Amino acid sequence: MTLAAIETRIAAACVAAGRPRQAVTLVAVSKEQPEEKVAAVLDSGWRIYGENRVQEAEGRWAARRAALRGLELHLIGPLQTNKLARALDLFDAVHSLDRDSLATRLARAVQARGACPTLFVQVNLAAEPQKAGVRPEDLDAFVDACRRTLDLPIFGLMCIPPVEDEPGPHFARLAELAARLDLAGLSMGMSDDFETAIAHGATHIRVGSAIFGSRQAAG
Repeated sequence: MTLAAIETRIAAACVAAGRPRQAVTLVAVSKEQPEEKVAAVLDSGWRIYGENRVQEAEGRWAARRAALRGLELHLIGPLQTNKLARALDLFDAVHSLDRDSLATRLARAVQARGACPTLFVQVNLAAEPQKAGVRPEDLDAFVDACRRTLDLPIFGLMCIPPVEDEPGPHFARLAELAARLDLAGLSMGMSDDFETAIAHGATHIRVGSAIFGSRQAAG
């Protein structure tokens, strides 16, 4: 499937949901994709990309930063505290703020830099032990600490529903949590379910394989 085909589907989903197309940001997930596939999408003019690992993103994007006007990079994978400074040098948004220790280190780094990326708190809606994220019952306290104690401007919430579940109820729950916390951003929906996510209010959808094809195995 091409980027143009995905754009057509996004536009149709927005119409069906009664939402303007500009309310939804498409993040083209380039993680683990061959360079030639990413270059082809870049050549089409697309400038918003998601990566999972800081080191891989540096190799792909660091040299392109100055040359590509409007390039916007989103970290959608876990962020290790020892790579925090490098991540802040590269990414415009972080979708995976998921624990107290990271929030504390991030707040110190942001204060020193005088600039902060767009921040999403990752929520582990189903309390899956293999997944990172703040559990729903801990979310209010976590967001409050980020805002009041650490002065971090939280923009929204992110989730990855369990693969075996219907995604709609999870997206609806994330939207409810965000509304309760007065957060505007909802990072939810991937290649197989982004239309459902749009119907539930997603502001950012993370689409990889539907644009680039299946990912190559990580080295």
